[in-house]
Amino acid sequence: MGDLEQQNLVIRPKNGTQPVGRRMEEFLFQSHLDSLDPGPFQLWKDTFQNPFEATIKDGKIFGLGAADGKIDFLCKLEALSGFMEKRNWRLPPVLVATYGAHMGMIGALKLIRRNTVAPQVALIGEATDLGLAIAGPGFALVEIQIPFSSHEMQQRHDHENRESTSTQSKIFSGTSRTESAIRKMFDYLVQLPENIVLMEIDGGSNATTVATNAFLELDLSTTLNSSVRRLSSIYRFIKKLEIEFQAYQDPSFSPRYPEINIGLIRTLEEHIQIMISCKLPPVITVDIYEDWISRMKSHCESVDSTFRVTDYKKPYRSDKDSPFAQGCLEILKSVSPQCTPASLSATNEASLFSRVGINCVCFRPGRRGDNVHTPHEHLRLEDIQKSISFYQKVIERFCL
Repeated sequence: MGDLEQQNLVIRPKNGTQPVGRRMEEFLFQSHLDSLDPGPFQLWKDTFQNPFEATIKDGKIFGLGAADGKIDFLCKLEALSGFMEKRNWRLPPVLVATYGAHMGMIGALKLIRRNTVAPQVALIGEATDLGLAIAGPGFALVEIQIPFSSHEMQQRHDHENRESTSTQSKIFSGTSRTESAIRKMFDYLVQLPENIVLMEIDGGSNATTVATNAFLELDLSTTLNSSVRRLSSIYRFIKKLEIEFQAYQDPSFSPRYPEINIGLIRTLEEHIQIMISCKLPPVITVDIYEDWISRMKSHCESVDSTFRVTDYKKPYRSDKDSPFAQGCLEILKSVSPQCTPASLSATNEASLFSRVGINCVCFRPGRRGDNVHTPHEHLRLEDIQKSISFYQKVIERFCL
């Protein structure tokens, strides 16, 4: 996004009617259109090393965003297009494409704060592989800054300006969703002497995605209060927290307990920046969350580092027995007979809309797992038509 101005896209039937003096309640169909950074282009083998080149093969469409909202928005638009001449809506549909899904869901927040829409119920676009989801985790996004000592800064300055230097470097690789390159790097780092000088550390592309690459460069010269010591201490504390997390399990989620992702680490001029995300199933109360955050902040400060929460979204759980959820499930079973209400592994806009009293369920074609946010992202072509059919039947049942 950078400095580019972003806008939500709101589409309503041209013949939709509203009572005088107040906005009529609506049926919200939502998808987000922004995608994460694709990472190294050479990993996108199914699109000829170009993530922006939509490629169809073996009954699937490959490319960045194929299963991450873009095609889902088109499915909703196609379904709604068949009803644009209708009048006298019982619950008028409104189709919204939001922005900033991976930056605090700022587009959805803007919708709510400005009362742009008036949803009674909402069908939120989230990859469910043609299933129906009625619960999802919250998340916390935190930033840690570890300043370089004066000696380290001098060492790094000399390293940049000397004609001949001697350092050791190592590259780490991971696989999306299952194996973090940053975790591998930290596991290696904690085995080294803690008083060596860190020259460069780099890994990941954003806080919410598992890092597939990481790089480390060290000078074997020694220094006091090194950033390596502080990095190792913070990483050990995170692993200790993760052991505690396993005591708070929600059997309807996978994984069952809270999950930490060290998604990004960068070497800046005067400090190291670490971005971390944490998924929080509904079993985690605000008190439990605040206790963890307080302890982590205290630990970072004890090793001369700064800690701040940059975003927080509460988990949500909708009523699976509500007429809305049961109606969607009944329609969906004509497409997927074995479908049952499930829980998501990802936080989405439902966590925002549900907080203001909107009944939300989630649906979108596309498999998560090792698919969305990976170089192999794809969507089955047959699922596109199934999704359009589902949205059409939902409009007929709830809106007309």
